[in-house]
Amino acid sequence: MHAVVKKLHLIDKIIEYLNECVGQDGEVIECLIQPCLTLLRKVLCADPVMRMALSQQSSLLTLLFRVSLIFHENCAVVTEVGALFCLLLFDEVSRMDTWSVNPSNKPSPSVFSLPVSVFRRYHLPVRVVGHHAVSPYSIVLPLSADCLSLKPVSDMLRIAWNLSWYHGSDNLLKHLNSEPKIQEFSDALKLCTEDTLALQMTHTASALRDCLRSIVEAAAHREVRAAITSMSFYLLNDRLSLKGGAGPCGVTLKCLSWHTTLNRFLQVLPACTEDEKLLIDIIHFLNKLLKEQRKNSSVELLNWLLELLLRHSPNPLLDLLVLTESQAREEVDDIRTAVRQQLQKELIALFNTLLLSFMAVTDRKCLELLYVFQTQLALKLLQCLRVTDAPHFYGLPSLERTLRGMAHLTASPGWSSHSPLTKPLEICVKYLSGLLEVITSFYVERGGNAMSFMGKGVTKSTILCLLHLSHEMMIQAQSSEWMSLWFLPLGTQSEEHAPTQQGLAWLIPLWVDRDPEVRFTSLGLGSALTTLETGCMALSNSCQNISGGLWGTVVNILLDQSECSMVRREAAFILQNLLVIPMPSVIIKDYTWQGPCVHDEDSGLSLTGKPALQALLSHCHFYEHLNQMVKHCYLGRYTFDLNFSALDGTSEGSDLNGVDDPFKFWSAPSRMSNQDQDSGSLSTLETMVAPSSGSAEFLPLGPSAVSLPEASHDQFVAQVMGQHESASAQLPHGTSLPAPLPRQCVVTPPLLSAVCGLLDGLLTVAPGDTAHAFRQARLIELLCNIADATLLESCVQELKAPLPLSPPVEHTQAQVSFLLEYLSSLSRLLQSCLLVDPDLVIQDELLKPLITNIIGILTICTKDVLDVELISAFYHTWTHLFNLLATLLRKATVASLPPVTVGLAKHWMAVVDMLCTCVGLSTTCPALSTASLQFLSVLLTEEAKRHLQDQDKANVCHGPSMASLLDKTQENQKSLERLHEVILQCYEGKSSKDVLKRVAANALMSLLAVSRRAQKHALKADLIDSCMEQMKHINAQLNLDSLRPGKAALKKQEDGFIKELSIAMQLLRNCLYQNEECKEAALEAHLVPVLHSLWPWLLMDDSLMQIALQLLCVYTANFPNGCSSLCWSSCGQYPVQAAYRGAPATSLMGCILKLASQMPLENTAVQQMVFMFLSNLALSHDCKGIIQKSNFLQNFLSLTLPKGGNKHLSNLTILWLKLLLNISFGEDGQQMILRLDGCLDLLTEMSKYKHKSSPYIPLLIFHNICFSPANKPKILANEKVIGVLAACLESQSQNAQRIGAAALWALIHNYQKAKTTLKNPSIKRRVDEAYSLAKKTFSNSEETPLNAYYLKCLENLVQLLNSS
Repeated sequence: MHAVVKKLHLIDKIIEYLNECVGQDGEVIECLIQPCLTLLRKVLCADPVMRMALSQQSSLLTLLFRVSLIFHENCAVVTEVGALFCLLLFDEVSRMDTWSVNPSNKPSPSVFSLPVSVFRRYHLPVRVVGHHAVSPYSIVLPLSADCLSLKPVSDMLRIAWNLSWYHGSDNLLKHLNSEPKIQEFSDALKLCTEDTLALQMTHTASALRDCLRSIVEAAAHREVRAAITSMSFYLLNDRLSLKGGAGPCGVTLKCLSWHTTLNRFLQVLPACTEDEKLLIDIIHFLNKLLKEQRKNSSVELLNWLLELLLRHSPNPLLDLLVLTESQAREEVDDIRTAVRQQLQKELIALFNTLLLSFMAVTDRKCLELLYVFQTQLALKLLQCLRVTDAPHFYGLPSLERTLRGMAHLTASPGWSSHSPLTKPLEICVKYLSGLLEVITSFYVERGGNAMSFMGKGVTKSTILCLLHLSHEMMIQAQSSEWMSLWFLPLGTQSEEHAPTQQGLAWLIPLWVDRDPEVRFTSLGLGSALTTLETGCMALSNSCQNISGGLWGTVVNILLDQSECSMVRREAAFILQNLLVIPMPSVIIKDYTWQGPCVHDEDSGLSLTGKPALQALLSHCHFYEHLNQMVKHCYLGRYTFDLNFSALDGTSEGSDLNGVDDPFKFWSAPSRMSNQDQDSGSLSTLETMVAPSSGSAEFLPLGPSAVSLPEASHDQFVAQVMGQHESASAQLPHGTSLPAPLPRQCVVTPPLLSAVCGLLDGLLTVAPGDTAHAFRQARLIELLCNIADATLLESCVQELKAPLPLSPPVEHTQAQVSFLLEYLSSLSRLLQSCLLVDPDLVIQDELLKPLITNIIGILTICTKDVLDVELISAFYHTWTHLFNLLATLLRKATVASLPPVTVGLAKHWMAVVDMLCTCVGLSTTCPALSTASLQFLSVLLTEEAKRHLQDQDKANVCHGPSMASLLDKTQENQKSLERLHEVILQCYEGKSSKDVLKRVAANALMSLLAVSRRAQKHALKADLIDSCMEQMKHINAQLNLDSLRPGKAALKKQEDGFIKELSIAMQLLRNCLYQNEECKEAALEAHLVPVLHSLWPWLLMDDSLMQIALQLLCVYTANFPNGCSSLCWSSCGQYPVQAAYRGAPATSLMGCILKLASQMPLENTAVQQMVFMFLSNLALSHDCKGIIQKSNFLQNFLSLTLPKGGNKHLSNLTILWLKLLLNISFGEDGQQMILRLDGCLDLLTEMSKYKHKSSPYIPLLIFHNICFSPANKPKILANEKVIGVLAACLESQSQNAQRIGAAALWALIHNYQKAKTTLKNPSIKRRVDEAYSLAKKTFSNSEETPLNAYYLKCLENLVQLLNSS
């Protein structure tokens, strides 16, 4: 076939067609260009001879370049031209036989192949075969003797010799430019003219200096334009030759003073057409330079441009945007008109690129200049939009450029707020008026683009500007009254007698536009307006004449399987916003928001509000649709499909790099704004320009990316634009389940993120019905299955270390952001489910994989991820995941605590590092720091509660615990120390009014309560001393404030001090818990004297007193020195430990006894803590001495016993009994009890009553007293006590039996008088019966120590009583 077309001179015919096309600007044979280029490419690929011949024809290369310029908007043509350039320009490199020493006579292979070095250096537009120029496995042999005779080798040697002789290209070029030149070596090694020119052109720094010199010395426009064009080519070479980073040209320009060289051309208005052409070239060069430096913008360059743009008159760069009346009248020459239009186009392109260059700038001066420039540019663009002359107004390219510039400008918040003369809201109102005029002129009044293709780009940019404008007006307006400015009259000119209505009906046709970007943006505008209640009302009223109303219309869009995800996502946000306003369950007259209203024509039944919503969802099979939607979610890599526009019948912008196409940049995910939009739409804040974003719609490559058929939209258009129906919207019949389409658009994670938000809203409005629907459709399980930590981690690894053939970084960042956004939305939904119905989440098959994925996501290392917004997205998602885990632990501790602990144990080192990172972000990301601290606090608290509950249970399966992980792991001690340090710094580094300080204190309390390492670190970090100093400071402040007048004003400040004191004491309590070393430190820091000085303030607040008593209980437990310290007297504001024991009134011990004596019965919590504390002190000899001197025990005798049928002792009585029991452990304490007149009789009476928690305390007191020889006569003399102890042997309780037997044995041991008394037949009979019964019952008593002890007691009793 190739031979046939070659004989027919196909190549010549194709070149002839191309020449003809170029000669007529492509207006005649446009349809033949792409086929011709494709044929030419295929012929050249297979014919190396023809390829070599054509590669030598510079005229053909110029011809192809002109074709690409003419058809630059046709992607297919540009791609074919790029492939042909690749074949022709690299043809010589591909033929290796040309460079061979012994060229073979064989013909060149037909396969086009390039060396690997070419692939590494250049971005090729086509995929071709690669090879190594020299095989990496071959042995390099010495060159033959006559190799120097070859021209390529001699040329290379000559260049290499000179570069080496002069030590580099810089010195060589200086020598070439110097006068006179000294001959230093052979003429054979002297550089020829071609060599010198090649060196000068390839040395970027020298060439750029030559260009700038040419500009300075130029005598005509042509020379300046040529120099500017050369500089542009060097920028192009940077882009082609390097994968990333600044190239030689960019680096060199930063070192050259080129600003002053170009300054003179930018400070004056052009006087003629040549001046304007020159200015076009300069602006084009600046635009290219900004694009190349956008990722690493030069602050110096940006400052220079902004100062240039903000000059006072004349300011040509801004003034040239709007033509004066004289300039407009002068435009009779087509060439001059075209030049001025091109100038305006380049100016707007420069401004768009300049705005995008500030995404990563932090320089304050630069940003301040930018803000002022934004507002001035806004006013200039508004003048461009306000041109009233009809011929100019309907210049669609000019109007579209203006609107595209507006879209870039309005994407930045606050763009209207820096004008010294005009208020921001006034600018917004002017913008709104002009944009609404454009949208009605080019869309609404023309029936949309279903009637005409005119103004398509205008519509797209206008609706995007309106979306941005809605955000700006929300920021600048003080109230929601601005919503009425968005209303337009309804009806047409023919409806003269129809009442004039105001509404948002103009927005509805845009929802069914054929362009998905218009549909997406217009629905986004709807979701933005519905964040306000007035917007919901207006949009709902505007849809009354549409079948289904607003609710039915938006639900229909959301459930349309053929619709693209970004459109359905905005529909979900609108529904979410509509659910925020409370709706009634029944029809209420004059109620502002009735919610959905449905009417069944068959039954005549009408529903409003929540019942109507449930009916609508049921009629549309809403949850069944969502089930299918979740099942078909696509999680793969996203990429922009260039054929999407053609398939959809639309055309994209001209700039493939996306700089001139704003839609490329606002398709990116939200990157998680810092604040959650709980009552509104997330999407309304996601249309701002974001750096490194993806394209407008990321679609997977393949047939699934094909857009929906037009028929489905036409049907929906007919439904929306049909005849007016009743004001009460009706359910559309037959539209609940759309017919299956041959192709479905992809369901993406961002769509499911919006669906999660919608489900969260439904769960709030109708908890029961929604939870039941979740179970029926298994939605929670399906949504949780999408969360995949492995996929997210692999994407992050790809960002850290991209592979050679990996997709663009922007696509990977977009995928990660989409997944993180979904995880955040899912976390919020699951939290709501836990609050409404925990059973939705705590299923075993769902919970364990979910927790595993959550911990996997939390432990992803983002250390080497450089994108700031992506890191912010991670922080935002981690915040929600921590909140979810905390809620899970609170609401379902039994089910969630084991898997959470196991999951943390598996990744313990990564978990500790992650917690250190998150807690350390208390300044930059306080929300994440707060969430991580709350999670840690809840986890430790719930585990401690579970441990207490499991203490009395047998056969408890003990898995890993946080206490063991914190204290017993050896491999990451440094990380744990860092975690303790970070939490301590977070607590100490915040002010008392900061919420984070309280959260950090709670986490620190929990950590100190379970971890010995944490206590040790706190001691090393002087936490005890700092808490003591804080308590002293608070005491001083409280005392000082109490002396000042105006107690009401000081009440709030006093409450703040009380809270600080409470936190300090709780921290001390947990730090001292079961840690003798810390207690010694507290003793040295004078804990008791400080608390004594605070005692008057503690008496005023029961909660504070309770915490202080808890601290004292912990301090004195198993710490005799601490107990003794309470007996020391204190004096002064900062008391010092005295060397003597003072009277009760001068010690904290005396204060405690006084408090216990005067305690009202209603203060049960404080009362219980006081007696628990006294029970600790009762074990100390010093404290018992104070108790005896104070006659405190006399209060026990005043207790009253229960009367009537009540057989239970009071709580106060039980507290007293516990205190007496502790006192009875020592002989001195037993003597104190026996000295109380009637105490034994009272205890005997109390033993007859029951108490469920401590039923045998009186018996234990008797038991202890019986062991002292000095007490035995008094016990033996009390017949009631002996009767009670003997009766214990016949008790049904084994505990009572043991206590009685042990007491009797202790009483009779070595006490002959007791033998005589206890040989009483009644007592002896009881002992014998108990002994015989015990021997039968406890046959294997050796296995149980208590039973063995009981049997031993009875055996000894029997022997002693039977002995003489």
